[in-house]
Amino acid sequence: MLSSLIAATLLGQPKTFSKTVAYHEKMEGNSLLIMQNGKIIFEKYAESRGSQRASELASGTKSFAGVVAIAAEEDGLLKLTDKVSDTITEWKSDKRKSQITIWQLLHLVSGLKGGPNLQPPAYADAIKEETFADPNTRFQYGPSPFQVFGELMKRKLKPKGEDYIGYLERRVLNPIGCKIGFWRKKAGDPTIPSGCYMNAREWAKFGEFVRKYGKWEGKQLIAKSQVMKLSESSVPNKEYGLTFWTSGDLATDPIYSKEPTMFMAAGMGNQRCYIIRSANLVVVRQAPVMSTRQYDDAEFLQAVAADLGLQIKVNSPKGPGGG
Repeated sequence: MLSSLIAATLLGQPKTFSKTVAYHEKMEGNSLLIMQNGKIIFEKYAESRGSQRASELASGTKSFAGVVAIAAEEDGLLKLTDKVSDTITEWKSDKRKSQITIWQLLHLVSGLKGGPNLQPPAYADAIKEETFADPNTRFQYGPSPFQVFGELMKRKLKPKGEDYIGYLERRVLNPIGCKIGFWRKKAGDPTIPSGCYMNAREWAKFGEFVRKYGKWEGKQLIAKSQVMKLSESSVPNKEYGLTFWTSGDLATDPIYSKEPTMFMAAGMGNQRCYIIRSANLVVVRQAPVMSTRQYDDAEFLQAVAADLGLQIKVNSPKGPGGG
C-alpha cells in the first residue's frame, strides 16, 4: 500500500495549502485536516458538511484493533505470540488454525481466508472461515481475521463485564478526548474491520496518540515499546504492520531494527490517517467511501510536502487499496 521513506526537514510554514487542497478536491475529498506538533494548522470541509460530521472510516477502522491488541497485551489479557486457539478452542482440532497466533492474525498472514471486503461476516461465521495457506507464509487482505479477533476479545473481556468498544474507549479514546460518532454492528457485535465513523478532528487525535508513542498530556497511556509494535511487519508483506500500512523499506523479520518514518490507517474511498513522525505531522483526509477516483498517496503527500516546505522522498504506493 505505502512504500514511502520520509526524510523531512521543515523549511517554512506556508499560509495556504493550495496544492494539497487542489488534489484533495480533485479526488472528491470532503474533509481535510493537517496537524503538526499536536496543533491543527489547517482544515477544510466540503460545503454543508462541517467539522462535526462523522464519516465512515471503512478499513481505517482496522487500526483500532492493533491498538486494542497492544493495550490488552500490556494489561495481561493476552500476548501477541499466543495462539488464537488458546481462546477460540474450536480451532484446536484444525491442523493449521491451531497454530495461528494473534500476531499473525492481525498482520493478515494467518493463512485464514480474508473474505469479501464489503461484507464482514459475523464472528461465528468468521471462526468457521477456511485457511488457504500455512501461517506466516502468505498475506491476504480481508475482514474475516479481524472478526475472529473481535470474538477473541469478546471472550477475553466478558468475565470483566466489558466489551470491545468499551475497552477501546476506557483504555485510549476517553483519555485522549476522542469520540466515536457511530460504530456499525453485525449480529449484535461491533464490526472490527470497517464499522467506525469519526470526524476528521477525532481521527486526528487517535493519529496523534500513535505519533507520540502512546503518550498524552504527559501521561503514558500505553508503553512506547508496545506502540512501536504497530509498525512491525511480516515476511510475507513488509508494507503492512500491526493493522497499519507502513513503509516496506525498513522492515525486517520479525521485528523492525529501525522504525518507518511514516505509516497510515487506510480505508476504502481513500480514507487516510497519515502519521509522519519525521515532520511531527498527522494528516487526515476523508472522501465518499464509494469514490472511484484514482487517488495516489504519493501525489497527495508530495502536495502536502510542497505546501509545508518539506524536503521528502515518496515512492509510488504499492499493494491493494484499503477496503
